[in-house]
Amino acid sequence: MNKNTLLAEHHHLALIRIAVEDQQKLGVTDIEFKIPRSSYTIDTLIWLSEKYPNREFILISGTDIFLNFHKWKNYKAILEFYAVYVYPRLGTTLGEYENHPSVKLFPAPMMEISSSFIRKGIKAKKNMRYWMSDKVYDYMQEMHFYKK
Repeated sequence: MNKNTLLAEHHHLALIRIAVEDQQKLGVTDIEFKIPRSSYTIDTLIWLSEKYPNREFILISGTDIFLNFHKWKNYKAILEFYAVYVYPRLGTTLGEYENHPSVKLFPAPMMEISSSFIRKGIKAKKNMRYWMSDKVYDYMQEMHFYKK
């Protein structure tokens, strides 16, 4: 992906905050932007668990990303101490984690949607409102993301 098509960190964070603002059980942190770039998911999860010991942290992933989970640093520790919720993607499965107690497959429809799909649609001047919340869409329109 071309680095120029990515949003600045503060815009990325703003979009995520807008997307989850009505979800009482979800929160957003900017820790990923403050720690060294060579950080791993396990490091972030440990930091969050130490900072917020009374909270539960769940890793959310698409099955397309989860296919390489066994290559992640300390992936066995993630499975031991955290739940992993996986969103289904067409043509992928949970593989060896199908019956793992820490891994849950979201009961969601499989849709061919990705951030690339959204970016391309906006650039092509298509109405992408259907694919996201109105508040996220309005922010993206207001900021003129991906229109150039």
